[in-house]
Amino acid sequence: MKTKLIFAMLCGFIITACNNKPENVEAVHNEEKKSATIELTAEQFKTVGIELGTLEQKNLRSVVKASGYLEVPPQNKASVSTFIGAVIKSISVLEGNFVKQGQTLAVLEHPDFVKLQEEYLTEKNNFTFAEKDYARQKELFEQNVSSGKIFQKSESDYFTAKAKLSSLESQLKILSVNLDEVSKGNIAPSIVLTSPIDGYVGQISANIGAYAEPNKTLFEITDNTKIHCDLLVYEKDLFKVKVGQKVHFILANQPEHQDEHGTKTIEGEIYGINKSFENDTKALIVHATVKNENHELIPGIYVNGIIEVGEQTASTLPVDAIVKSDGKEWIFVLKKESEDGYHFTMMEVVTGISDLGYVEVAPVEAISSDVKIVIKNPFFILSKAKAEEGGEED
Repeated sequence: MKTKLIFAMLCGFIITACNNKPENVEAVHNEEKKSATIELTAEQFKTVGIELGTLEQKNLRSVVKASGYLEVPPQNKASVSTFIGAVIKSISVLEGNFVKQGQTLAVLEHPDFVKLQEEYLTEKNNFTFAEKDYARQKELFEQNVSSGKIFQKSESDYFTAKAKLSSLESQLKILSVNLDEVSKGNIAPSIVLTSPIDGYVGQISANIGAYAEPNKTLFEITDNTKIHCDLLVYEKDLFKVKVGQKVHFILANQPEHQDEHGTKTIEGEIYGINKSFENDTKALIVHATVKNENHELIPGIYVNGIIEVGEQTASTLPVDAIVKSDGKEWIFVLKKESEDGYHFTMMEVVTGISDLGYVEVAPVEAISSDVKIVIKNPFFILSKAKAEEGGEED
């Protein structure tokens, strides 16, 4: 009986050892695969659209998150209207056109406009007569030749004519009429509406033949060169935000914009903070300049941003640089580049907080800051690695 018990125990040990051996071998085999080199040809690299980058130091911890929209200052927006009612004769621009200050937008016509110029000529002649009469009566009055009553009447007529002429001059200047030409008898038959600023034509609320009412906006002009970012900061974060702090933001509903600009955020700096809450939101508007150029930004676009309120930085990569496999997170590191192609290895990482398309990264094995890492389309390399892994198993 004792001999049988010993024999049974020996069989158990042998079976256990046999079962454990393949698992250990497979684990070691998998680790070798993760450290193995994945090769891509130069054509594959270009066709797939793989991009390389490096670890970037970003402040993702000591920040205030905020959302808002892009806006331009009031002095960079213009609403163009007519000061007198008139019929639209022609329109010289289209929505989206860029116009210079003083460029013609539309031409308007109305009999009252002609009458206004005629009235100006009449009052100018009346003023000339009243001015000469006033000078003559003043001289006679000072020589005691004329009575005071006649002098006072000429003085009153002079100042009345002067006031009327000045009023008409102001009206015609507002309508962009050349007074010198009118004084020569050259009456302009139409009103020319011009752009008061450089900028892009927005909404056009006019069409040929329509009657343009006074002070009704016909054209909207916007100068986007001074565009800035308005972010809503809530009461709990109010005292963390200061003028001069850096801001990073992305366009909330346009992820393709970030792809076009190499996954980079748009940078800015706070230059102003409102001193009153917006309605009942318990949030203040924080104004930030936009430092990046060539983004073709337009007012009204919604943005998500972070405001750096401290100096705690971390090593980061774009979120797209991280792949998941076997329950872990990995990146692909460039080991060798040649005319024949590119050689990559998988490196395990631990990720932290993420924001604005970037994630905090801590490689399990230390790497230098200048090591090239795949930051776009790493999944192609992952699929190729798994295919090669499967081939080796076969």
